[in-house]
Amino acid sequence: MLRIPRRHGHFVFGVIQAGLTSAVAAAIACAPFLAESTFLEHWLVSWTIAWATMIPVVLLAAPAIRRLVNLMTVATD
Repeated sequence: MLRIPRRHGHFVFGVIQAGLTSAVAAAIACAPFLAESTFLEHWLVSWTIAWATMIPVVLLAAPAIRRLVNLMTVATD
């Protein structure tokens, strides 16, 4: 198992989230290729492009989203 320092956890989270989200979106987009038996090939290409695109988007958007959530919610402790 990788021993990445916890202070870099937000980057690890972003990479995993971008990978999972883009994998699901690519699978949905490639569903028509199931009938042609070329789904896996199309999905791998689509997922790789989507993941490479989503990593910077997720990492750059996360702080702004976190601030927005904090503005929209209140602590109830």
